[in-house]
Amino acid sequence: MLIFKDNHALTRRQPEQDRTIMQPKIRVLDLSEIEILLDWAVDEGWNPGISDAAPFQVADREGFFGCFVDGVMVSGISAVAYSAGFGFIGLYITRPDMRGKGYGRLVWDKAMTYLGKRTIGLDGVPEQQQNYARMGFATDYGTARWSGVIDAALCAGHADSRSIEEADLDHLSAFDNAFFPAPRKAFLKAWIEAAESARLIERDGDIFGYGAARKCRDGYKIGPLFAKTPQAAKALLAGLVTDIKDQRIDIDVPVMQLGFITWLEAAGLTRGFETARMYRGTKPDLHMAGVFAVTSLELG
Repeated sequence: MLIFKDNHALTRRQPEQDRTIMQPKIRVLDLSEIEILLDWAVDEGWNPGISDAAPFQVADREGFFGCFVDGVMVSGISAVAYSAGFGFIGLYITRPDMRGKGYGRLVWDKAMTYLGKRTIGLDGVPEQQQNYARMGFATDYGTARWSGVIDAALCAGHADSRSIEEADLDHLSAFDNAFFPAPRKAFLKAWIEAAESARLIERDGDIFGYGAARKCRDGYKIGPLFAKTPQAAKALLAGLVTDIKDQRIDIDVPVMQLGFITWLEAAGLTRGFETARMYRGTKPDLHMAGVFAVTSLELG
């Protein structure tokens, strides 16, 4: 590692026991360390949710890794094994002052080993997509973030949704399976409990769509937003926006949702940074026409 090369003159004079102090160690993160990783995500401009850490850990308690040098975390990653066949990579960050020393690659290799032969998804920023492609990831679709305050007048009359209750969870999890590559009932329960608002729409006893809004470091983030029709997605979003009292929102939308995007822009939102959903392995067969906002860029 570069750190040994840079300090060769010093380490040569130190006893063996002292030199091993700076050897990097990779281990599973606890909840407080996941929160540190999310703080780093704030510095990267990703605007994570204030209460994201606990639901993230519920998704996979063994799936968050950090690289530690002299007992201090210098890089981290999430590698959530949702099922025997699917996992998701996110929160891949090296502390800025420790970049270029190979610590990021150490957690990356740990994450990939942990997920093994599963199909693996990630959301890659444009500058990293070629690197991910060289590692076997192929782009499925693009996602862009729309941000701002929705015009409250466009939310008038959209009283077609209700708050999600605990009794809805089994039904909700079954509905979610059409839009996400693996069952995630425990995560959904924790995610909805941590959300500022979580709503669903029913038709003849069947769930027609659902969505959640969570408080972030800056405003609120909408996700997921899954619905059978654009009209249902708009009604859900209107209900969520009403619940959070017309605060600023971020919403990460697949770029193929052209009609919904036109509505968001008419409602006052502006386009921000972009990512690409990429998979290594068999691409999941999902009902993408009903995905109006991904759950999170960190966990899929």
